[in-house]
Amino acid sequence: MIDFHTHSLLSDGELLPSELARRAEAKGYRAVGIADHVDFSNVDFVIPRLLCASKELRDAAGIDVIAGAEITHIPPPLIAALARRCRELGAEFLIVHGETLAEPVLPGTNDAALQAQIDILAHPGLLTPDQARMAASRGILLEISCRAGHCLANGLVARRALAASAQLVIGSDAHSPCDLVGVEAAMNVARGAGLSEEEAVAAMRSAELLWERIRKERSSGQERQVR
Repeated sequence: MIDFHTHSLLSDGELLPSELARRAEAKGYRAVGIADHVDFSNVDFVIPRLLCASKELRDAAGIDVIAGAEITHIPPPLIAALARRCRELGAEFLIVHGETLAEPVLPGTNDAALQAQIDILAHPGLLTPDQARMAASRGILLEISCRAGHCLANGLVARRALAASAQLVIGSDAHSPCDLVGVEAAMNVARGAGLSEEEAVAAMRSAELLWERIRKERSSGQERQVR
């Protein structure tokens, strides 16, 4: 299992990054992305601390811990600027909190997110065909959510993504230990969204490909520092 959508107590999760990593490792995860919620008030606090914690944990634990962020409930015109700030601070991946049916996310959030430098649009709700095509053209992953409420539009997201040849990814959106899901549970959520076995495996593979890209970027950065 590789899961890019988890939260620590640096935002609204229940666990320290170290305990979250340990719980994920015990669940069979190979890598866990910690994407704490950020806006302009806390981004300069959260990302440096996640980067510090993730590096220490990678060096000592049996699981890769990836430092990211989830841009959450930001007015759409400000999403691109906050995404740039997250990248400047060193975030290894970026999620935007999409137009889930479970929360009053501002209309236009999906469109603005898909034009910003992000990796995953989480629980995008009533995703339109045009948005799915935009995600496909920009290589942005569309999330099939394991979280109650956010999962309500999974079937629509899956259909629209497949029709547009956009890539899907499965995210637990874990806030507590009981939210972490293993491979079989994640596959069942994908099957429940209407994905075939092959399509569900492809969604799992999307997370692996993103992880591989991040590890290559880390290696390149280390090489530049050495030189």
